[in-house]
Amino acid sequence: QVQLVESGGGLVQAGGSLRVSCVTSGNIFSINTMGWYRQAPGKQRDLVARITVGGRTYYADSVKGRFTISRDDAKNTVHLQMNSLKPDDTAVYYCNALSGLIPLYSWGQGTQVTVSS
Repeated sequence: QVQLVESGGGLVQAGGSLRVSCVTSGNIFSINTMGWYRQAPGKQRDLVARITVGGRTYYADSVKGRFTISRDDAKNTVHLQMNSLKPDDTAVYYCNALSGLIPLYSWGQGTQVTVSS
């Protein structure tokens, strides 16, 4: 059974930085694109960044230039470095493996990121 465990969220002031991380179990990491999603209260869950097995990265326009996704294949971990945070970045952040743009596995508990103005 695949597990996705996110961590690293917290409360930060606007303009600050946070790094969230996701550890995966099961033999999924080395063969899949990994993505970070976020869901704000009352809104849908959106894909904000993804990284392929080969290391190519893609970002939503809303985070481009501020967020950086990376992966550590040896540790089955994917990170999201978030800089210049804005109140609009406040959300629960989740990771998942992707097939195309489709998440493959059941969601983990996520990690809360709150940006104060």
